[in-house]
Amino acid sequence: MSEVYNWQLGRPMSYPHPQATPQWQFAFVFNTNRCIACQTCTMACKSTWTFSKGQEYMWWNNVETKPYGGYPQSWDVRILELLDAAHRDAGREAIWDPAAGEAAKAPYGVFDGMTIFEAAREQARREEVALGYEPTDLEWRSPNFYEDTATGSNAVRDRLNLDPATLPEHQTWFFYLQRLCNHCSYPACLAACPRRAIYKRPEDGIVLIDQQRCRGYRKCVAQCPYKKPMFRATTRVSEKCIACYPRIEGKDPLTEGEPMETRCMAACVGKIRMQGLVQVGEDGTWAEDRQHPLYFLVQVEKVALPLYPQFGTQPNGYYIPPRWVPRPYLRQMFGPGVDAAIEKYTRPSRELLAVLQLFRTSQTMVFRYEIIEGPKVLEMTIDGQPWSMYNDTVVGYSRNGREVARVTVEEPKIERDAKHYNSI
Repeated sequence: MSEVYNWQLGRPMSYPHPQATPQWQFAFVFNTNRCIACQTCTMACKSTWTFSKGQEYMWWNNVETKPYGGYPQSWDVRILELLDAAHRDAGREAIWDPAAGEAAKAPYGVFDGMTIFEAAREQARREEVALGYEPTDLEWRSPNFYEDTATGSNAVRDRLNLDPATLPEHQTWFFYLQRLCNHCSYPACLAACPRRAIYKRPEDGIVLIDQQRCRGYRKCVAQCPYKKPMFRATTRVSEKCIACYPRIEGKDPLTEGEPMETRCMAACVGKIRMQGLVQVGEDGTWAEDRQHPLYFLVQVEKVALPLYPQFGTQPNGYYIPPRWVPRPYLRQMFGPGVDAAIEKYTRPSRELLAVLQLFRTSQTMVFRYEIIEGPKVLEMTIDGQPWSMYNDTVVGYSRNGREVARVTVEEPKIERDAKHYNSI
């Protein structure tokens, strides 16, 4: 085991391979508050990459309903149970200290528990580098398991429940969780592969499987905590999301050689997704890039949080948490930054509100933004505090400095000429 620095945990951790960081890292942000679970992203990926024989149950991108849904079924509950058992056996607690660590290198504080790598070593699992399990065929059977199924409320069968649902937390709730491979900085699938068939590209941090080397041992399936590598029985090898890397490389003529968003991102109807490449320092932390929209959302405003950071893989997928879900559940899923993130999203700063407009405005990746200030258009009170909205214009630029997006905070209104009927 080597020691690497995991900035999401705010501390060094054990990992089977030495520290190695790509020049750029593929990363993305999902706004769960906007998702309508139309599954357009899922079908865009399916029709592009996993439509062949043996791939019928492969869904590299999926949208699942939490808390009951999951693909494979209960994937996160199973991993959390394994981690809990490991902590009990070791007489330890999986707790966060939000006040510990340097803010720049530990934005969420310090995680004092064990990661999946450290827990496996503590339990002396000789054949495993990380805690994990291999899902059964039954657990893979349905990508939309428990879709739109909500938690219970104080309603009584055969009686009307007239209690209103109010923020900040609903008694009856569910939300949609969008998932694809996180292309982790410390991938468990890569660490687990006995054939060294899995590698992380140095130019963009995308994690790929060399199918010439793969022998279908399925260690990657068992030990990825997010269950995103999948075994294909017809070819006897594993496959996973490849981040549409030809598009990332700028090979699609539409963007004229510029890095392009993946199929699932570009197809998003609800405009919940933003994707990009961020620069990474030698210690694995993000290099400062104040005007990069992803850097702003994750590192400056801290409104977007990693999915299950306690697993220790340092995932590069980030989520703006849903506003209406009980906070203990969200803290378990996204870490201790949840309360601050929801507060900032509920009462967004002038800059944050403008940057949020960049979601899904262009298939070309945005590397830099600038804001052109506009007039004040609204004053109101949110949670007892005054808040103002300005109709600013946000401009997005590509890697080469070309303008690829220009959008205002307020959606433009166009009135039809009087000679046209305004109804059908």
